[in-house]
Amino acid sequence: MVKEKEIAETNLSKAVIDLLIEIPMFDQIKSDDLKILARSMNFMDFQPREVIFSEGDKGDFVCFVTRGALDVVKKNEKGKDVVIATLGKGRSIGEMSIIDDFPRSATVKAKSQTTLLILTRKRFEDMLEQHPQIGVKLLKGIAKFMSMNMRKTSSLLADYMLPL
Repeated sequence: MVKEKEIAETNLSKAVIDLLIEIPMFDQIKSDDLKILARSMNFMDFQPREVIFSEGDKGDFVCFVTRGALDVVKKNEKGKDVVIATLGKGRSIGEMSIIDDFPRSATVKAKSQTTLLILTRKRFEDMLEQHPQIGVKLLKGIAKFMSMNMRKTSSLLADYMLPL
């Protein structure tokens, strides 16, 4: 029985590592370190239109799409939900929530049958404490990702701003 459990855990860990390798945020983390990181993550399945989290919720986990797609939704000035982004396999959402204590900035719903890989803030903080070299690489990956998003947002904002 114990041997079967070890095999199942090894197969699960390998499946997680195979998924992490495809996510750009983890491209600086070596295979052995990915094994450690994989043990800190969990899979969750969601049905179409199921809410992963709502705008204003306390954020304490980051999600990585391993199958399916997510819609990122914000309310417009008329109170109508508007999809501002759709995220597919390999994309992530909620990176800020493992770094700061601010509420979620948008609502996220499963667009289709979706499987997410979840890293909680608690597990991330444990990683920083027990394996600081992995935690630093992960922080750098998050910073790089957020920097790219800021550049993209700034560019889009410039397109919509009136000249001074």
